[in-house]
Amino acid sequence: MLVLFETPGGFALFKVLDEGKLSNVEDLGNVFSSADSARKMVKLKAFDKFDNTSEALEAVAKLLEGAPSKGLRKFLKANCEGETLAVADSKLGNIIKEKLKIDCVHNNAVMELLRGVRSQLSELISGLGDQDLAPMSLGLSHSLARYKLKFSSDKVDTMIIQAIGLLDDLDKELNTYAMRVREWYGWHFPELAKIISDNILYAKSVKLMGDRINAAKLDFSEILADEVEAELKEASVISMGTEVSDLDLLHIRELCDQVLSLAEYRAQLYDYLKSRMNTIAPNLTALVGELVGARLISHGGSLLNLSKQPGSTVQILGAEKALFRALKTKHNTPKYGLIYHASLVGQAAPKDKAKISRSLAAKAALAIRCDALGDSEDNTMGVESRLKVETRLRSLEGKDMGRLSGSAKGKPKIEVYDKDKKIGSGGLITPAKTYNTAADSLLGQTSTAENGAKEKKDKKKKKKADDAEEEEAKTEEPSKKKSKKKKTEVEPEAEETKAEEPSKKKKRKHEEEETEMPAKKKEKKDKKKKKSEV
Repeated sequence: MLVLFETPGGFALFKVLDEGKLSNVEDLGNVFSSADSARKMVKLKAFDKFDNTSEALEAVAKLLEGAPSKGLRKFLKANCEGETLAVADSKLGNIIKEKLKIDCVHNNAVMELLRGVRSQLSELISGLGDQDLAPMSLGLSHSLARYKLKFSSDKVDTMIIQAIGLLDDLDKELNTYAMRVREWYGWHFPELAKIISDNILYAKSVKLMGDRINAAKLDFSEILADEVEAELKEASVISMGTEVSDLDLLHIRELCDQVLSLAEYRAQLYDYLKSRMNTIAPNLTALVGELVGARLISHGGSLLNLSKQPGSTVQILGAEKALFRALKTKHNTPKYGLIYHASLVGQAAPKDKAKISRSLAAKAALAIRCDALGDSEDNTMGVESRLKVETRLRSLEGKDMGRLSGSAKGKPKIEVYDKDKKIGSGGLITPAKTYNTAADSLLGQTSTAENGAKEKKDKKKKKKADDAEEEEAKTEEPSKKKSKKKKTEVEPEAEETKAEEPSKKKKRKHEEEETEMPAKKKEKKDKKKKKSEV
């Protein structure tokens, strides 16, 4: 029986000298307690050494997948004819048996035997000591770890972190130097600051011009537009600035050189950062851009650390202070951090920025994981994700437009066709008149004439009646005045009679009651008599 053993330096085949001891698995540990007893149990038959680290990595990677490498197949064919092979992996044993027609064994006794060989490996293999095995195993383990994570040594994100940090520092320094040039030269030519707003063009103009008196003689066509150049020359003649010495202008020009050199280096650094981002994180770059992607990697510490973060963390990355302040004061948490500066979020309407930043952060988290752990080096995944976010943005804008133009649900109203509706305005015209056939007969015309004559006569009669009523009303007015005087005289007499009427009514009531009482008494007496008789 032969035993296949894998080492960092190569494959080893051991010949089992005493197969009878394999039956007692518990005693195998005592057999390998010393080097002498181990040599009596197994003996090295053949050793296949790895030529380099890449070959070792390929062989070990194949073993992890349960398949023999090309070198291992050749090695086994040359040394295992007619022998039984003990292996540590049953899956590997099955493949060797199918392809190489070699009987393989895998059981508890084999595992214990391999454990004993490992403990006495340096004694069993001559020329392979512990001092050689340690660095080989360390290097192979590092290579295997990189292979498992699909990590490329070319993808070093440290350069991106340093480059984006230097770019931010350069922007601050460049802005400070440019403001210093404006303030310093403003004492001599204050009108130039309003004419030229760009800092780089301002520094170039100051460096070329020097004293403002020279502006009329110089040609600024390579730096400025024709209109700006003409305005600059006019302002230089009537400027209210003070005079400066040549030594002052010398130092101002040197400061302009510093500004221009910093601006040139910043452009070079941006190109370098752009190329590194396209190499290391192409999908993230296609989705959010070079600067935003580099700032996310710098804030996360590394691309690998950033790939472990969920989309919700990527969304608010850079707004930690606002987040914890909101949690402490129980206010609304921030909706975006560094991702706010992405072009897609900038295109969205203010009320849709939170929705777009959420969907963009989710896609960015996937793109970061694809860049950090994926095999592909192209940006197809990032481009597809960007298109999806853009369609989401267009759909949100379309909903808003639908609400403005149509009904509340975003769908335009469909109006029913009306033939009587005007084309230009919303009003309705009167329906078309139908032809009246009755108007053609002469009888109808005569009857209408007679009706018109009768109506005229009725109107005249009504006018006469109205006049007669007005005359009667005039005659009745003086009689009414006389009747009013009579009524005033009669009223006090009526009041006296009204006061006498209630007293008479009371007397009548008493008389009626007195007449009713004796009649009732008689009726009661008659009832009592009838009862007594009964």
